[in-house]
Amino acid sequence: MDVKKYCKQFILPPEACMDWAKKSMVERAPVWCSVDLRDGNQALIEPMGLETKIEFFNLLVEIGFKEIEVGFPAASETEYDFLRALIDRNLIPADVTIQVLTQAREHIIKKTFEAIRGAKNVIVHVYNSTSVAQREQVFRKDKEAIKKIAVDGARLLKTLTDEAGEKYRFEYSPESFTGTEPEYALEVCNAVLDVWQPTKDRKAIINLPATVENAMPHVYAQQIEYMHKHLKYRENVVISLHPHNDRGTGVATAEFGLLAGADRVEGTLFGNGERTGNCDVVTLAMNMYSQGVDPALDFSNMPYVAALYQTYTGMLISPRQPYAGELVFAAFSGSHQDAIAKGMKFREETGRTVWDVPYLPIDPKDVGREYDSDVIRINSQSGKGGVGYVLEHAYGIKLPVRMKEAVGYAVKHVSDVEHRELKAPEIFEVFGKRFLTPRAHFDLGEVHYKQENGITAIVEIKEGAKRTVVEATGNGRLDAVSNALKKHFGVQYNLTGYEQHALSSGSFAQAISYLGVECREHIFWGAGENSDITRAAVQALVSALNNLLDA
Repeated sequence: MDVKKYCKQFILPPEACMDWAKKSMVERAPVWCSVDLRDGNQALIEPMGLETKIEFFNLLVEIGFKEIEVGFPAASETEYDFLRALIDRNLIPADVTIQVLTQAREHIIKKTFEAIRGAKNVIVHVYNSTSVAQREQVFRKDKEAIKKIAVDGARLLKTLTDEAGEKYRFEYSPESFTGTEPEYALEVCNAVLDVWQPTKDRKAIINLPATVENAMPHVYAQQIEYMHKHLKYRENVVISLHPHNDRGTGVATAEFGLLAGADRVEGTLFGNGERTGNCDVVTLAMNMYSQGVDPALDFSNMPYVAALYQTYTGMLISPRQPYAGELVFAAFSGSHQDAIAKGMKFREETGRTVWDVPYLPIDPKDVGREYDSDVIRINSQSGKGGVGYVLEHAYGIKLPVRMKEAVGYAVKHVSDVEHRELKAPEIFEVFGKRFLTPRAHFDLGEVHYKQENGITAIVEIKEGAKRTVVEATGNGRLDAVSNALKKHFGVQYNLTGYEQHALSSGSFAQAISYLGVECREHIFWGAGENSDITRAAVQALVSALNNLLDA
């Protein structure tokens, strides 16, 4: 690795442009333009076919995009046919504007105008590269020659639109804007605007792309602010951003650019695009949502959007993709699980409306996720709080505080041995085998009670094929049964942690009891379930004592 071959590639504006840094957040949603069907599609190993692109277009409309770049119709017959299908089949809603891309070259512009014939709401997006590297290495032209390409392209767009009798909107991009001297980029953009003469009713779009991300986001913000302050016709110009993600900061770049005065963002779902991708619109929009700003895009069913995106594009969404990945709300850590569970309980108890649950930046339900299956995930790193949360929310089992540790260790042991995550049914299975129905040593048959100077229990103890009936007296039915078992097995223990609650409601409600037997400074736990409260308690005792006899 030779770091000496790399040098600073970005160019700061000729004046200080730091007003953006005084702002703490983006306070309103930008105009969104999806470029999934053009920039995103060209980056796929296998570009989408016609019908798939139409389905994707419908998904973008459903999400709420009002501007959608549908392709580069002069680039190929496939692109041309897709655009014509949208127009000829009348698939473009009246409130949606399609955008088409064209280089600032005459024959390409004319082919583009043929493709959009019959469409009403259209943005014609023309571009040419202005960066130092492109001027020197690719075009080998000076600044005046490069500016002339832009101006000539702008004039042709205006002429062809007038000839068509339409009111198409225009967009210009100085491609590789971030590698262009800001003063020169401003000069070119203003020259284009002088041709178009934008008005309040027909605003022009100046799109300022980070075609290749070559600097930290704050540099882009300064470049955008400089353009925002000095563009002509500013009140009639929409400043648009088109960040790429080469440095992995495409979303931050867009956020800083919006702080610096931009009005619009071009990007793709989940950041698909050339090289490391485009600005991830999902993350950018949901970042706004997490701070109380309506993004004007609907991601309330994120699993649905993610599944269709993967089907259409063949791309995979990382399990750690912000807001959309399978694991982004998952807490495996015991301390995280405990904090989330307590935060959720506090929220229920206090009726709090503002979302501030620890470790969860947004409410998972807002994007179609479930707490039970998506938030608390159980593996060998999990804690008692997480296991208790899953059992309570999936099965209504409210473990006593002291019992949670024993159940947690039992579940973690299985996960550790099998080297995998356990789902809710598997966690319940471990709980059942270890605490609800352990009967390796004995079970009870019939139990009868009589009241004479206390409660006497007549207990049938079953040890395999052997049956033994034992009598004992206690200060209650559970105590009497316990004394009978102590007499038969010759063990001494104390009952502790007895709790119970209903598992369901109505005439056939089941009760569940939890109970510990304390022996040799250790507590062995059991649980019992029955429609009769006393029987549930006795079953819990039997389970706990079987665990004691196992030790």
